[in-house]
Amino acid sequence: MRRRKFLKDTSLAGSAILSTSYVPGLFQDQKLRVGLIGSGWYGMVIAEAGLEVGGIEVVGVADVDENHLAESVSKLASIQGSTPKAFKDYRELLEEPNLDAIFIGTQPHWHALQFIAACEKGLDIYCEKPLSYDVAEGRAMVSAAQRAGNFVQIGFQRRKAESLHKVKAMIQEGKIGKVHEVGAQIHFNPTIKDTTPQEPPSGLDWDAWCGPAPKLDYRPSIGHKSWRLERAYGNGHLFDWGIHHVDAVRMMFGLDMPNRFVTSGGMTKLAGQITTPDTLRATMFFDEFPLVWQHRMWGTGSLDKSLNNGIHIYGEDATVFVSDRHLRVLSNAKDAELEVHEVSAGTIRQDMMRDFILAVQKQDKGLISCPIEEGASSTACVQLSMISYYSNSDVDWDQATHTISNNNEEASKLLARPYREGYTRPS
Repeated sequence: MRRRKFLKDTSLAGSAILSTSYVPGLFQDQKLRVGLIGSGWYGMVIAEAGLEVGGIEVVGVADVDENHLAESVSKLASIQGSTPKAFKDYRELLEEPNLDAIFIGTQPHWHALQFIAACEKGLDIYCEKPLSYDVAEGRAMVSAAQRAGNFVQIGFQRRKAESLHKVKAMIQEGKIGKVHEVGAQIHFNPTIKDTTPQEPPSGLDWDAWCGPAPKLDYRPSIGHKSWRLERAYGNGHLFDWGIHHVDAVRMMFGLDMPNRFVTSGGMTKLAGQITTPDTLRATMFFDEFPLVWQHRMWGTGSLDKSLNNGIHIYGEDATVFVSDRHLRVLSNAKDAELEVHEVSAGTIRQDMMRDFILAVQKQDKGLISCPIEEGASSTACVQLSMISYYSNSDVDWDQATHTISNNNEEASKLLARPYREGYTRPS
């Protein structure tokens, strides 16, 4: 099968899957009353995506940073024409009457408590990824949503990427052949902010920001936007960024959970600046094939830098590289040429939000792109991989019982991190 022919037959299937692309101004006459918890960078990204789609009004915002709170309320008012109420404590926001839904854009160590509290209020929820900080929190969140019966969307926006759905169609049509291995990677050189302990910025309640997680001395390198490489809050590059590709692979192939995790790595360049590995190789053994994640936060990565962020699928009939904007295919046919396709990243954030709003409006859970169970499984994949790294051991996973099954006590202890005094773990 030659150049253009290889993908041509799958283009219609891919387009059909993506037929729910958002329409600006949708649902303007039936707006959901939404509360936003966490109004920093990504909290505002999802709030603005919802307002672009239409069908919502942000009526309240909660944030422990006074500056974020004031700035977000002002910006939201200018966009929607009405001013949300401002709260420092998310629990006060949840007491507001007539709320329909909650958007959660806080750091993952806060997700479980905020999510479960919203479930107990019967509210529908759009929650950013990763779903939770640890595996046990994720299971408690799934249970809370099942009890509530509410609508939940987890923000794995790449599930709406055109490129991934084209590859999914190729897989379903057998055009890649039997797949024996999948690789995923994101190589980059991070800029590390000041690591010197100091007073937190004026207006930021650092104690409340830390919440149930350990309260470390504040420093810019672990604060706003920088917490992802701090073990106590973000748990590292695989947990923050790799999770996108892990979820994408699970979605494209229709996978459940791996049964074994083997991770190795360490600190090559950034020792003393971050507390999670700057070099990592994690193998997740699904029944179908192993998924191998790797990252190096130093150097140049691949010889072709356009391959530094994406997924390699190694099939008997073709090898595929796919990312948000790139799709490359090399058929195993004799004299086949490399196909290079530039694919639009589209409007995946808006599309994901549109699915949530439409599902709530139509009361149809079949419209949810990433239900809580899927979000929990993709998050558990990276959590268990990091448990393998921290325990320096192979981790065998029993999905039926949600336990580590190889008598690995050190690894099992890491399924649930102790909460800080004053906070109670959900069960």
